[in-house]
Amino acid sequence: MKVKNKIPPYLAIIVSFIGIILVGSLLLKLPIATKARTSLPFVDAFFTTVSAVCVTGLTVIPDVGSTFSIFGKVVIVILIEIGGLSFLTLTVFFMIAFRVKLGISESFLMKEALNQGSVKDLEKLIVKIVCITLGIQFVGAIICTFIFYFSNELDFSFVECMGLGVFHAVSAFNNAGFDILGTDSSLIPYNANIALNIVTMILIIIGGIGFTVIIDCWQNKRWKKLSLHSKITLTTTTLLIVFGAILIKCSMWDDLTGLEAIFMSVTARTAGFTTYDLSEISNSCYCILIVLMFIGASSGSTGGGVKTGTLFVVINFIVNYALGRTTKAYYRTIGTKTLMKALALINFALVFIVIQTLVMCMIEKDMSFMEILFEVVSAFSTTGLSMGITSKLQTLSKLVLCFSMFVGRIGPLTFMGMMNRHWLSEPKENVKYVEENVMIG
Repeated sequence: MKVKNKIPPYLAIIVSFIGIILVGSLLLKLPIATKARTSLPFVDAFFTTVSAVCVTGLTVIPDVGSTFSIFGKVVIVILIEIGGLSFLTLTVFFMIAFRVKLGISESFLMKEALNQGSVKDLEKLIVKIVCITLGIQFVGAIICTFIFYFSNELDFSFVECMGLGVFHAVSAFNNAGFDILGTDSSLIPYNANIALNIVTMILIIIGGIGFTVIIDCWQNKRWKKLSLHSKITLTTTTLLIVFGAILIKCSMWDDLTGLEAIFMSVTARTAGFTTYDLSEISNSCYCILIVLMFIGASSGSTGGGVKTGTLFVVINFIVNYALGRTTKAYYRTIGTKTLMKALALINFALVFIVIQTLVMCMIEKDMSFMEILFEVVSAFSTTGLSMGITSKLQTLSKLVLCFSMFVGRIGPLTFMGMMNRHWLSEPKENVKYVEENVMIG
């Protein structure tokens, strides 16, 4: 069994992301990457690369659009695309295109990278993912190009609008949150542009529900034929958007329009765009955004967070446990293994955020707890929203956020899986111990 001696899939996923981050950092460090033809500090180039590869959108550079040259912007958009699809997915896609047969280890690697339950029909799935992703972004880019060109908020030539349209479509679909409008204000100049708001939200939602759900909905048009995962994802996503928008609107009733509240509810779940100045929102709204960011997008998507499926499973378990019933949904029983993964993920995320927040509080003594907590959750969930402190952080804090973005993008389960030596088969214990209860509660 030679395959057991090969690199575990979890470690291979991590190494691939690290490799892309290092290459991207060197490219953005080049003088040609900036309009001023000056070399960025390595920490800033590294932070920007991590944010792009981890599809976050946080940046220590106040104005990405005015700072980076065309070369720099092309590098960033390529990094976003690689980060959203993952380098491994694109690599395997080209292997399939050139008819290179996948081995057992490669199949298991992609199974983990795409968060799939089995390796069955994996090659077809990868081809569909890449083709559908590029197709959706292409349509989005065309629509965004004409929206930018015919809008009156900013004055751009048609060629500039094409560049903006492509960048914005890629950034929105991949839930990255980067913008190159050159205003240092995200989409605030377009807060009343209904067309751009709707297109952006659609791209964010499609990218956030996950590739397998997109394909499942494409192939099975009827609700009854959808998989349990798709039903849970679509239901939870809809409820989070609706109730999130209602709570955000109620927390700032006189300040936010209905469109701004809906957009904020959508973008808070790992997208990072904003049409309202976050430095002016209320404390209750901050709390709502932190919860939405923590939950994040869905499994197998371009977004981060603990995922909608995890939230559904845990809440479902709590409710059914209180009622003395087994955990089930849509006439299907949710397995113990799935429940254990969900609980492990939630607990890891909470502990990780607490530790990261504590470390940053010790470093940034002049910043408030809410500012730091918001920044850490935004980084871990790969959201990219900020209270405006990112560019003011010390170097060590920037590295802490880079680590948070990295763990959030590869996924806590993948990060924990580095220690798993039984990646190809179920572990077999040589010794079984007597079971004994521990007092809980």
